[in-house]
Amino acid sequence: MTHPHSHSPVPPSPRPPPVGGEGPAIDPVCGMEVDPRAPRGGSWEHEGHTWFFCNPKCRQRFQEDPARFLQPQTPPPPAAPGAVYVCPMDPEVRQDAPGACPKCGMALEPEAPPALQTRVEYTCPMHPEVVSDGPGTCPKCGMALEPRTVTVEEPPDPELRSMTRRFWVGLVLSAPLMLLGMSDMLPVRHGLSASALVWAQFALATPVVLWVGAPFFQRGWASVKNRHLNMFTLIALGAGAAYVFSVGVTLFPHLLPEGARTGHGGTVPVYYEAAAIILTLVALGQVLELRARHATSGALRALLSLAPATARRISDDGHEEDAPLSQVHAGWRLRVRPGEKVPVDGEVLEGASSVDESLVTGEPVPVEKGPGAKVTGGTVNGTGTLVMRAERVGQDTLLSRIVQRVAEAQRTRAPIQRLADRVAGIFVPAVIAVAVVTAVVWGVWGPEPRLAHALVNAVAVLIIACPCALGLATPMSVMVGTGQGARMGVLIRDAAALERMAAVDTLVVDKTGTLTEGKPRLVTVEPSPGVVDASALLRQAASLERGSEHPLAAAVVAGAKERGVSPGGVEDFQSVPGQGVRGRVEGREVALGNAALMRSLGVEVEALTERAEALRQEGQTVVLVSVDGRAAGLLGVEDPLKPSTPEALARLRDEGLRVVMLTGDSPTTAHAVARRLGITEVIAGVQPDAKGDAVKALQAQGRVVAMAGDGVNDAPALARADVGIAMGTGTDIAMESAGVTLVKGDLRGIARARGLSQAVLRNIRQNLFFAFVYNLLGVPLAAGLLYPVLGLLLSPLFASAAMSLSSVSVIGNALRLRRLKL
Repeated sequence: MTHPHSHSPVPPSPRPPPVGGEGPAIDPVCGMEVDPRAPRGGSWEHEGHTWFFCNPKCRQRFQEDPARFLQPQTPPPPAAPGAVYVCPMDPEVRQDAPGACPKCGMALEPEAPPALQTRVEYTCPMHPEVVSDGPGTCPKCGMALEPRTVTVEEPPDPELRSMTRRFWVGLVLSAPLMLLGMSDMLPVRHGLSASALVWAQFALATPVVLWVGAPFFQRGWASVKNRHLNMFTLIALGAGAAYVFSVGVTLFPHLLPEGARTGHGGTVPVYYEAAAIILTLVALGQVLELRARHATSGALRALLSLAPATARRISDDGHEEDAPLSQVHAGWRLRVRPGEKVPVDGEVLEGASSVDESLVTGEPVPVEKGPGAKVTGGTVNGTGTLVMRAERVGQDTLLSRIVQRVAEAQRTRAPIQRLADRVAGIFVPAVIAVAVVTAVVWGVWGPEPRLAHALVNAVAVLIIACPCALGLATPMSVMVGTGQGARMGVLIRDAAALERMAAVDTLVVDKTGTLTEGKPRLVTVEPSPGVVDASALLRQAASLERGSEHPLAAAVVAGAKERGVSPGGVEDFQSVPGQGVRGRVEGREVALGNAALMRSLGVEVEALTERAEALRQEGQTVVLVSVDGRAAGLLGVEDPLKPSTPEALARLRDEGLRVVMLTGDSPTTAHAVARRLGITEVIAGVQPDAKGDAVKALQAQGRVVAMAGDGVNDAPALARADVGIAMGTGTDIAMESAGVTLVKGDLRGIARARGLSQAVLRNIRQNLFFAFVYNLLGVPLAAGLLYPVLGLLLSPLFASAAMSLSSVSVIGNALRLRRLKL
């Protein structure tokens, strides 16, 4: 790509944009001319000047170190011996001398020595103890390694791109190969000679085996070298045996006995299609697995991106400038303007405002902040301006710690596929041993031609022991079961959740958005007798609240509209941070807020105290109203329970589940809601990182814990739990951190999920039984056990057919889950 700008190996001294925006500006990083009216890289204000950039990377580099690019540029020094120069924007551009990048025109820079380069570690999601300095595959299970630390920037995923290409190539070549390998009923086979048909299959299968299957053969070989036999060992043996046998038949057909010539035109059957289809299906499974892992890490990156890109620093002399978040240090003074996100964790020094902390608490009500109050990075400032001191930055912020906890908890889960790998650890050596014994016995004591009989029967053993049935036993049941669950509004993201859900004996539930609707609603309007009637009280309160940004104010205004009450005009409106609002409505002085506001106005509210406390005990948030200096009444705002919640909890308790409420809400409100639902265990006022600890404490008691929640703040606990259950009405982060998502946010879906889990596990056990019985019967037959009695041999052709039938039986049994009723 070329730019329509002038390029120079050494950027000229930068100049601010021309007055009035006429004429080009100079990008201070690369020296390109930029149209200030439409800069592709945006602009940034620094030291009273606005600088324009040709692309976002230049802007980012300038923000990281403005002084470096504002100094007059000097010619680059001569190249140091052995130095390598790279382009900061296009790292693939490398040369041994200074100069300009041929792609973007930026000056090349010396490559940092290895000791100064950022080290990225990779780990296996199934075996966290496996750590590598670069991408690759796990020597134990063969899975692709993933970065150990989650970053905001999305790293490239060469493994996913490579596996996707391999799958599509395998699919394109396997489709005609499967047709050629079918019965003589296909007309195309009668138009080809036997030799041409075999060579056509060879030509189609060879690229699939050698290129599509290359990673699987490499992983299978690695499993042998590392003595950790797994599914890739079975895949390599099965597909490799089918292909090698077929190539041998193609090149040396005369070596095999006449009894083996049962194929088209009297030829020996080949099994190219079996090898190709096995490898193509395995590639598809890898693509789906990698996509699921990519989506999970994408959710964590989305969580990190909740923090702003820059922070507004206040220097000691009072000068202010934006600084990249990565450069913020503890102790800096930062300004947070209205509507901005708090950049890092810290303490408020000046100002007053309400901050939306739903990220932290999961509760919808903003929290008032003033000097001395703690604020959390990623939360959203309201209408006021705050000056804060940075205390925790970088990886130490609460947001970063939440992400790290989620990532670590996800890696501790044992996928259900481990069962098949454990079986393979015993099954693979046994199959190899049987094949070797078969070859030896037939080679020494078998009839002539002994070598041919030994080869045919040994290959038949390996083909009939192909891992298709064993490999399909779990994935097919999971696939069909999750599809059936989706039709019932239960989305399964993590296959391990199905294994654990049936064993769950403790359910931990968040309050807001899980037990309740998460939408505050006006439920109580009680005027003081002799002061004002209910309609007037609500009209005056709604008139005043219409000018407020508080969520409770929106509930009051909406409640008035539902009751047919129209708000009026307001004069002298005033918002009192942390207390409420006041103003003139219909010529009368009206105030609305908490007891502190009433005391400051000299309003006696003792007559309302008892009733207000009673409403709080019912789970309502109480707002006091005064008119002309007299207590006029109170309003009660409540986050109502979901209609299905009582029924769902009763059903779960009947099934023997222990139910625990875990919430960031106040103890009074939490216990009030718990009493209405019959919940006897409540843990209230809990911060996000402590939620995961609460789940861990229950697990330490030997409990199998499911956690149900809907907010970002629930993500660590959802990931830490044996099964995380997210509400479909909640956040994307919660849903990506959970193994189960209830689409409608209906807790009755938990009972459905348990029933689904039990049915799928039962189906998996049946499939594994079919697979093992098939192998226990098929392997001895393929080895020639019936030959001394009946004179029968199980040729590789029948072994391949038996292998296919075993797969069909597993698939058919899994499809029965589609008729499941819960």
